[in-house]
Amino acid sequence: MQLSEEQILTLAPDEASKKSGKDLANPSKWVSKGANEQALWGEAQGSGSKPYQTQIDLSNIAFKCSCPSRKFPCKHGIGLMLFYARQKNVFTDDNAPAWVTDWLNKRAEKEEKKVTQEDKPVDEAAQAKRQLARQQKVIDGIEELCLWIKDIVRNGILSMPEKGAAFFENMAKRMVDAQAPGLANMVRNLGDVGFYNEGWQNIFMNQLVSIYLITEGFKNSNTLNENLLQDIRTWIGFTQSQEELKEQNGITDTWLVLSKQTIEVDNITTERNWLYGTQSNQYALVLQFIVRGQGGQLSFTPGMFIQAELVFYPGVAPLRAIIKKQITSNAVNNFTAFNNWQQVADMETTLCRQMPVKSERPFIIQQLTPVQYNNHWWLQDAAKNMMAIKNEQRMIWKLLAMSGGEALDMVVIGKEDKYEPVGVWYNAEYKIL
Repeated sequence: MQLSEEQILTLAPDEASKKSGKDLANPSKWVSKGANEQALWGEAQGSGSKPYQTQIDLSNIAFKCSCPSRKFPCKHGIGLMLFYARQKNVFTDDNAPAWVTDWLNKRAEKEEKKVTQEDKPVDEAAQAKRQLARQQKVIDGIEELCLWIKDIVRNGILSMPEKGAAFFENMAKRMVDAQAPGLANMVRNLGDVGFYNEGWQNIFMNQLVSIYLITEGFKNSNTLNENLLQDIRTWIGFTQSQEELKEQNGITDTWLVLSKQTIEVDNITTERNWLYGTQSNQYALVLQFIVRGQGGQLSFTPGMFIQAELVFYPGVAPLRAIIKKQITSNAVNNFTAFNNWQQVADMETTLCRQMPVKSERPFIIQQLTPVQYNNHWWLQDAAKNMMAIKNEQRMIWKLLAMSGGEALDMVVIGKEDKYEPVGVWYNAEYKIL
């Protein structure tokens, strides 16, 4: 798979890695180098006596390096790919050394084992027994969580800033024990509220009510339609087999990758890839979880187009999806945008009516202008309505430099009263921020 320099730089975990990777895209930095159809490899001279061994699986864009960096991919991986993109002709050695072939073989063996495990017959009786046992654990955990919530309401929330992290972490651990990891994350988010920021009470109560709605919905599962029930189960932490999803028919379209958000916790990197179907006018969220030192199966770069069939997880307003099959595609500058913030608010109201607890979503909106008001930056539409920018300092200066203060068609991600701009159409081309 051949990537452009711009696409390679989007794989870097941070700006420092981008800069260091550019510095390493230099022949003098590499003791050896080589490439074939399967892999790209090189030895970079570091501070020690032994060079760092860097290798890249080109079929799935997976990285491995012997350097001590905890970043993924590290600067050596970025540098080697940039070097290859700029001077492919100097990579004349196509005989991969043993440390590269061993790594590729282990990856292939792991994939074969995964396929073998998937082909094994399922013990349906044992599976049903496990599901019932987990269901009861979740029910018992929810009963404790509801008592905890009622105690908070009964005693008032003004004492919350004094409770400390342990008050929330203990209940989160109880939800983990109850096999409800989604609820555990929601409880932890309660503890992460900025208790000494103005307006924390509203944020806290909104999150507390969301947890209560999820738990009450689960208690009344027999009265809910299947899609709403699936949403509630997802929030609680129940998972659905991707193999079962892939057996269903999906939506085939030319998808524009709007944005890629990366979060690293411990040794796991979570990629949130936001897509837009240029014919279906459908937004999608494709998640990828990557263990440090291993590569991901998907390689998305914001701004690229892919021809793919996506299957969506069931829900009242489906957003998360998996890739059933994918091929490369040419750019398609076709999209349907919201005219103004009022239309976005109307859509949010409709979604909230269907499912009151919801996460962030992307929206394409016509002609938004960055404006400053009360010492903060806002996005103003053609009707002069304004919306607060989330994480305004992260990209406002790049947005101002690109737009020159003029209105641009824009992609934003957010919910309710704050949205973060992630890309714009500039000179008929989609540019990420």
